[in-house]
Amino acid sequence: MYRNETHAKQSRQQYPVRDAGTYFVKHDFDGPAELTTTLAHALSDVSGVDVTDTGFTLYDYIDPDALDQLFKPSDGANRRINGMFTFTVWSHKVTVYSDGQIAIVPPQQPPRPPQ
Repeated sequence: MYRNETHAKQSRQQYPVRDAGTYFVKHDFDGPAELTTTLAHALSDVSGVDVTDTGFTLYDYIDPDALDQLFKPSDGANRRINGMFTFTVWSHKVTVYSDGQIAIVPPQQPPRPPQ
């Protein structure tokens, strides 16, 4: 997992960085984990909530099985291209791209008054 970097891995598609607080991670579709497992661990890293915590569930926000299928290679070899899905979890804006890139924007903190 990589904080505040434009890309965890180099990819053919490039996405703009809106601010330095955006957290990026790249899911490996050839690896053993599902996309939603990578997403859950990334949300855990950003929010500080342990993925084993009983209060942590993606089902309250999205259908994890549907998200896993949305960008999974269609026949085991052909990757889906040019797609993205954006949703909100715990006020974090999450965008999942078809190449496995995941961008998480934490909630904006109000400016602190001068002391």
